[in-house]
Parts: sequence; C-alpha cells; structure tokens
Amino acid sequence: MRRQKGFTLIELLIVVAIIGIIAAIAIPNLLNAINRGRQKRTMADIRNIGTAIESYSVDYNQYPRVGQGGARTLLQPYLEPTYIRRIPSVDGWNGDIYVIGDSTAGREYTLWSGTRNKNSTMSWVGGGPTTGFDDDIIFSSGSFVQWPEGLQQ
Repeated sequence: MRRQKGFTLIELLIVVAIIGIIAAIAIPNLLNAINRGRQKRTMADIRNIGTAIESYSVDYNQYPRVGQGGARTLLQPYLEPTYIRRIPSVDGWNGDIYVIGDSTAGREYTLWSGTRNKNSTMSWVGGGPTTGFDDDIIFSSGSFVQWPEGLQQ
C-alpha cells in the first residue's frame, strides 16, 4: 500500500486559524503605532514652527502679526527662509496646521492641529495630556498646552 504525503484538511484549518488569531492581535497594534507616529510627527512640526516664531520674536520684539488660518499661508512671509527652511503644510494625517495670532499687537500666538478628525476649529479638551487620536494638539506661545500622552484609543 502506497502512503500519500501531504497535509490533511484539519491541519490546514488549524494553521489558518492560528494565522487569523495572530492577525487579529497584530493589526490593531499596528494601526495604533501608525497613529502614534503621526502624532509625534505633528508635534515635531508644530514645535519647529513654534521655535521659528520664537526666533522671529527675539529679532523683532513681537510675534508675527497674523490673524487666523493655515500656518503655512499666514506665517510664510515672516519665517521662510530665515527662521525655518520650509513651514510644514500638513500634519501627520494630511490635515492643515493652523495658527491664531494677535494681529494688532503681536503678543501671542497659538498653533494647533485638528489631528485625525481634521477639525479646523480648535477643540480644547481641558489641556495637558490627552489620550485620544481625535484630541487636538495645541502649542501656544512657546509650549504645548494640550498634547498626546499615554495609551491612545
């Protein structure tokens, strides 16, 4: 009697089930890591813009006198290329980075990103560290006042 070599249907189903379980565990962790990376990139971009604004204020004793809108559009005449080579035009989720400035006295500024939900109006969740990917990242007059920290959902 000749014995055939190969896998039985049960063995193949067990392997497929194991691969499915591993994928069910790995994919949410991968998506979470991708969003955390986007948050960190956005924070770095906002911090770089803030550093350029602070450098501008050292030279001119005031912040750029801008209104409210897209950071790249409003700040470009003041900062490029002297204080920052190129102002980032989008955040980690391809949404805009926004600025609110004091258009009369140039005493303050706020930068923010609408993050994953791309909200164009600043959403204040109470300040300090936040835990959601939809919570805005806010940088005002030299420091973060709302930022991602901890386990995001």
